[in-house]
Amino acid sequence: MIAFLRGDFVKKSPASIQVDVNGVGYEVQISLHTWSKIQNLEKGMLHTSLLIREDAHILYGFYDLAEKTLFQQLIAVSGVGAATARVMLSYMKPDELTQAIMMGDIRSLESIKGIGKKSAERIVLELKDKLGKQPLETNISPMKNNTLRQDALNALTALGISRQAAGKALEEVSSANPELSVEELIKKALRTL
Repeated sequence: MIAFLRGDFVKKSPASIQVDVNGVGYEVQISLHTWSKIQNLEKGMLHTSLLIREDAHILYGFYDLAEKTLFQQLIAVSGVGAATARVMLSYMKPDELTQAIMMGDIRSLESIKGIGKKSAERIVLELKDKLGKQPLETNISPMKNNTLRQDALNALTALGISRQAAGKALEEVSSANPELSVEELIKKALRTL
């Protein structure tokens, strides 16, 4: 499994990107959400999901881990393929799509090309509880260095602090002190809990 790619963004379009990783070029299918985040970048990292079919190996790339997680949950729903999941993530941001599913907003899901009423109902039925139990990182407001925040969040949850409480504490600390290291961020967040 290829979990992520880090390299130069050689050729970009709203539907796909070629990533040069130490001389090896990977063609990666992306959503419009990911495109909006990387269109002005020359290099970076994409979280990936490799789908193997009888006739092709297709690599899907995502700017953030939350989008990748949601993509994998969507394709696990009966009748939702990778192309449909990518279209869904292009129509709505991951946090908006998560919210629509959790609220049972069938009408919003039906507005997405390729999603009918039955598909929308099935997606809500199968994912509503999963998404409710396991909030995505997109529910936490972004900060300049998302890797630092993610590392701090992972460390706090490993210490037994709920993801929601840890996210809230990190948000408070990082808004007041945006240039902290991971260690300092964790220490200050622990003091606010």
